Amino acid sequence: MPHINRPRRGSLQYWPRKRAKRIYPRISHWPHSTEAKPLGFAGWKAGMTHVQITDNDQNSSTFGKIITKTATVLDAAPLFVCAVRFYKESKCISEKWSEKLPKHIELKIGKGKRLGSEPNVHDRVTLIVSTQPEKSGMKKMKPELFEIAIGGEPDKQRHAALAMLGKELGAEEIFKPGDFIDVAAITKGFGFQGPVKRFGIRIQTRKDQQHHRHVGSIGSTVPRKVDWRVPAAGQHGFHKRTEYNKRVMMISNEPKKIIPKGGFVGYGNPSHFILLEGSVPGPNKRLIRLRKSVRAHNPRPVDIKYISLESKQGV
Repeated sequence: MPHINRPRRGSLQYWPRKRAKRIYPRISHWPHSTEAKPLGFAGWKAGMTHVQITDNDQNSSTFGKIITKTATVLDAAPLFVCAVRFYKESKCISEKWSEKLPKHIELKIGKGKRLGSEPNVHDRVTLIVSTQPEKSGMKKMKPELFEIAIGGEPDKQRHAALAMLGKELGAEEIFKPGDFIDVAAITKGFGFQGPVKRFGIRIQTRKDQQHHRHVGSIGSTVPRKVDWRVPAAGQHGFHKRTEYNKRVMMISNEPKKIIPKGGFVGYGNPSHFILLEGSVPGPNKRLIRLRKSVRAHNPRPVDIKYISLESKQGV
């Protein structure tokens, strides 16, 4: 008989497939930059639309033609710089917090955080920023706090960070249309699911012991255990995922350009927005972390001809 072979059903690239620790991700790796500016931002997923642009990719067969692309709208309200964090040999040695913090941020961090010291010797400086959901299009009170890296030498990082302390940080200060960025988010959760939905295995026929939505074989007799590679039921979704090289199509504080009639389904009307080419992980209202691309990719300008104003819900 001929040898029948096929790729396995269900990638083992991400393992274990367990729930994320929190609903918005951490970014542990940042690109190298000589400019003393923040390397990341964040926004809530508001919805999706489609745009018509002129294809300027010279390697594409549709170069110079008008093509239709799907796009994701992120509610990019300004971030508030709460504190500056100092590192030495990969360990946090000090934090300097702003003297005046918004009310909701005070409640989140507690009363223990106050004005700290500035060390004389440090290897790296980062920002501790907070989202401002009261300035977004959805009804939310509790902000998210996370860390953003800064490019440049340590001394330049220090001066830039202290200059931004206690101020707002906008997306237009970090990215510009045509840039390629990386997005990280927690995917939509589906809870405990079987192996058919979780790994995409085939459904058995009607004669297979009346067990249809299971694997045909769980392995050999020896060794007497089930190998971890065998598709099994378990947690599906709510995982941290990072997608690379998403092109920024537009950054604006004029929401009339993209808001459909009646607002985005299940979200509302953002006041500031970022339009990204393609889709991003996570459902509506989920915080999406952005960073400058870690893979070399030259900016490519975007020539937008048309933006659809039909109400669509994000995937």
